[in-house]
Amino acid sequence: MPDVYVVLTGPPASGKSTLSHPLAAELGLPLLVKDTVKQALVDALGAPDVEASRRLGRASVAALLAVARETGGAVLDSVWVDRIGAVDQLRSLGGVVEVFCRADVTTMRVRYRARAREKGVGHFDEQRPDEELWPEGALRPLAGGWPVVEVDTTSPVDVVDLVRRVREAAG
Repeated sequence: MPDVYVVLTGPPASGKSTLSHPLAAELGLPLLVKDTVKQALVDALGAPDVEASRRLGRASVAALLAVARETGGAVLDSVWVDRIGAVDQLRSLGGVVEVFCRADVTTMRVRYRARAREKGVGHFDEQRPDEELWPEGALRPLAGGWPVVEVDTTSPVDVVDLVRRVREAAG
């Protein structure tokens, strides 16, 4: 599936990263993960507080998109905090299929708190309020005029079926 960007969206702990790895493998596309970029930046530069962590998060998304432009197609895994900017940037890539991951907020909250203990320093996940993590806008797809495949990640997802749906959406 060259020249297609499969963009995973959804709030934190909605299941994006769980799906991104098998999805990229099945589609034969490179995988670009914002959290991987951010961790490298945190390790190299440090993040002494929440605001510094947010800045590195924004820089990570910018780096992810810059690398994506060079790939000719990829699976992109990120929380897209700046939704309007994300739509504009993603449109500039070309062919996009959005995979919107959804789960109920209670499930996402439990997942988020469990994984926060596993992250290294510089993320400050335990200091982020629910309003920042799960605002109303984040509970909907970006819907930038491209095909959207919605997936409920509350229970295990049939990746083979998801790949079929993504391929159909991509045409």
